[in-house]
Amino acid sequence: MTDVLIAGAGPTGLALAAELAIGGVEVTVLDRRDGPGLPRPVGLQPRTAELLELRGLDPAGPETDGPSGHFAGLPVPLDHSVWRTRHPRVLNRTQDDVEAMLAEHAVEHGAVVERGHDVTAVEADGDSVTVDGRRARWLVACDGAHSTVRRLLGVPFPGRTETYVATLAHVRLAAASALVPARATHFSEVTRQANGYWAMLTPLGDGGHRFVFGSATRQPGRDAPVSDAEVTEALTALYGAETRLGELYGASRFNDATRQLERYRHGRVLFAGDAAHIHPPLGGQGLNLGVQDAMNLGWKLAATVRGTAPSGLLDTYHAERHPAAGRVLRHTAAQRVFTAPERSENVEALREIVVDLMRTPDGNRYFSGLLSGLGLGYPGAHRVPDLDLTTADGPARLSALLRDGRGLLLDLGDHPVPAGFTEQVRRVRASTGDAEYRGRLLLVRPDGYAVDPAELGRWFG
Repeated sequence: MTDVLIAGAGPTGLALAAELAIGGVEVTVLDRRDGPGLPRPVGLQPRTAELLELRGLDPAGPETDGPSGHFAGLPVPLDHSVWRTRHPRVLNRTQDDVEAMLAEHAVEHGAVVERGHDVTAVEADGDSVTVDGRRARWLVACDGAHSTVRRLLGVPFPGRTETYVATLAHVRLAAASALVPARATHFSEVTRQANGYWAMLTPLGDGGHRFVFGSATRQPGRDAPVSDAEVTEALTALYGAETRLGELYGASRFNDATRQLERYRHGRVLFAGDAAHIHPPLGGQGLNLGVQDAMNLGWKLAATVRGTAPSGLLDTYHAERHPAAGRVLRHTAAQRVFTAPERSENVEALREIVVDLMRTPDGNRYFSGLLSGLGLGYPGAHRVPDLDLTTADGPARLSALLRDGRGLLLDLGDHPVPAGFTEQVRRVRASTGDAEYRGRLLLVRPDGYAVDPAELGRWFG
């Protein structure tokens, strides 16, 4: 019997597998695909980039930084630098590239990834879970919006059904009119509406374009294949007959359905990523929300499997991440108001007010924290920036001290050892030139959030 089975080798499942393996847990990932997903573009938000760097991964990849983030495509760049991050811009990656990076990371630490395995049966009891005849102590469903695990267990997925289906296509153009954006820029400058269509056409660094489009009068089925003819028709309607399709490589459909599980844990089965919550892809949140779920759950589940977790630790996964996803569901719903193809006079008036608000320092900080994840905190836990430190071994960054996936007791002054300290976290003495943190004692969780050092036993036993 293995410790943990994970259904789904997308970014959420692979990030979780790595976290569990780093925590000394035997973990196997099952996925029906033979390899990583499509080379469709994705954006890594600043907080996700920080979390990847906590484990020594390069979030930037081969591409350069992308444009600044946006809220609902409103024409105001979001300034993430006010959150004191080393990753102040959204990073351009592709889905397959991110999955390949995370798979290599997970396997290096001992996780097993089994491809070509389609989950068909799940049975759970009080002590274990059986997946297609294979027993595990725990199962985590990271198998996407149409989760097989969720369906087999009959877990309700309440929420709002879709009102439209849109298309995401990865294309190369044989010819382009003057209407085609010449470079990647702010979201508001690559959107267009014409002849019953709406679209976003974004140039990519490899010479291709990300083409997102939809129509109020042409609604394809959610699972209908995307054809060259359909993409050509949309390109012509939006950018003129001079714009011609050269190659269609990688395409999918999405909709604006919004759903969330009422509980992220059902006995020995946990849910993360799109298996736990779905929302419109506005503001580039989906992959990021799932990876952040994984980084929150991984160390808690690993401690539970090892038998070192204090009482109630695993329950904090739902307590912290359910509201975090709920917040994303709410702000993507708000963005739908501003991105609708046809906007009323009242919506236009509201749009003007929100744009003015976003141009103020406090307003921009609020929206940048919301979209980037940098503003997210939990009750009694706050994000710590990647501090420059001086340790007994020389200069270091806080992120480097968390690469082993353990908690960290960081003494930036001269503090006595807290009561109950028995080496359950790593203890490091250091100094910093940062005025906000100089002289403090920080108890930093493996996911980079600081909690009260007096609550050492609550978080680490």
